[in-house]
Amino acid sequence: MTRNTIYALGLCLALFFGALMASAAEHALYQVSTINALMQGIYDGPTTVKTLLAHGDFGLGTFNHLDGEMVVLDGVCYQIRSDGAVTKMPDTTFTPFAAITTFTPEITLQFATPMTLAELEAAITKALPSTNRFYAVKITGTFAALRARSVPQQQQPYPLLTTVVKTQPEFQMKDVTGTIAAFYCPPFVAGINVTGYHLHFLRDDKKAGGHVLDCTLKSGTVQIDTLATFQLALPDDPIFNKADLTTSSPAEIEQVEQ
Repeated sequence: MTRNTIYALGLCLALFFGALMASAAEHALYQVSTINALMQGIYDGPTTVKTLLAHGDFGLGTFNHLDGEMVVLDGVCYQIRSDGAVTKMPDTTFTPFAAITTFTPEITLQFATPMTLAELEAAITKALPSTNRFYAVKITGTFAALRARSVPQQQQPYPLLTTVVKTQPEFQMKDVTGTIAAFYCPPFVAGINVTGYHLHFLRDDKKAGGHVLDCTLKSGTVQIDTLATFQLALPDDPIFNKADLTTSSPAEIEQVEQ
């Protein structure tokens, strides 16, 4: 084998493994902290938006002090505050809980007739290859109605999330166009993330949005990305390390999601 042949073989192997790594990165879910930590009032974390965006361009979460809802679309991080205002967030902003991926859809669904949220989720679930996998789901279209919420910024000592949502501001929208950024997480990650669907909405004009509580899709497109890898980044701080993260029940998590 000549030196040139060895060099060519090495180059081919490097390109092959590089392509494999790039593919894995495109279909990876990167998550900051756990939903149980957020349930227990751990609303501060060391992860910046800059660090988060290094792991993807599509996601959702919240911000330190539980200051509103996060939507990441096309690599831009937006905050929907409890007063309904939408702001692009700087790289230096911190998040205590978020999930993100590089969105590379593999499945596309078209819907031309009105569907409730339950009907929409059922149709998406039917199209999933397996309910034991993670998925990123992007829903773009026109919504006859959409009900969303955003959590207000909290002050220490932080209350539990079940207490916060009792007085959460809600937004009622009619005939709006926009995008829902969502993740589907399988049942076996209960306590780590929200199982089933977790959906955040951003209106096309970037002036409204929030955590989706209910909606009626008039017509739209659903794109689905199957995520093969799950990476969990745990905060290394005393509050998290000493917290009892076993006390939140699935019913309590469902309560704060709905």
